[in-house]
Amino acid sequence: MTFNKGSLILIDYVAKVKDTEEVFDTTLEEEAKKYSIHETNVKYQPKLVSVGEVSYPVLKGLDEALTKTAVGDKLTVEVTPDKGFGERDSTKVRMIPIRKLGEDAEKVSVGDTIEIDNKRGMIRFIGSGRVQIDYNHRYAGKTILYDVNVIQSLDSDHDKIEGILKNRLPVENSKIEFSIKEKEVNISIPEEIVRAEGLQIMKHFIQLDIFKFVPLLEKTNFIETYQNKQAQTKKSETKEIKAPEPKAT
Repeated sequence: MTFNKGSLILIDYVAKVKDTEEVFDTTLEEEAKKYSIHETNVKYQPKLVSVGEVSYPVLKGLDEALTKTAVGDKLTVEVTPDKGFGERDSTKVRMIPIRKLGEDAEKVSVGDTIEIDNKRGMIRFIGSGRVQIDYNHRYAGKTILYDVNVIQSLDSDHDKIEGILKNRLPVENSKIEFSIKEKEVNISIPEEIVRAEGLQIMKHFIQLDIFKFVPLLEKTNFIETYQNKQAQTKKSETKEIKAPEPKAT
């Protein structure tokens, strides 16, 4: 059975440029290592997709293909520039004086991505005191191939919330804990991220997503627990003190 608009599904994929066979993105850690694109700060896991919607989007061409699939399907999807990263726009390629890069002028090289005037672009050329910066997307004008495996459809409230939390929280999935009671969900925030920058924003989007995809819920509660580590240390030290041996009579 194919998916309805707004269905939450999990997919694995490997994405590559059609012309060059360059693999540039994947949900699979082994594949990332194989193609030397592995990043230590990336959470490799099936991607959460909201079919036909912007909540958890993918490229338009891939999204359109997913609407015609079902769980268990494996397919290769060809995404053309008009439904992918867009066509190349020559007006987005600029030449600027290298001195505008300030202290970074001596550090950059061709192929680097930098931010100038609040826009990110790639350096295409350096020479004669000038730098050519391309503000097009790196894969603009390229046809992309996705090798996709449709893993699961998140149909139950539990599966939907679990999928949202795995996607939004930057911790190991084994540390994610929550419970549903009547019309409330209680979510435990792992202590390692209670002081993380952007936690309030994470919680904001989590509750928005939960209320959207599990509309019968009325409350989302975030629980933060702090351990008294000094007390734990003293307790541990107390346990290690051996009782004196009885004197011989």
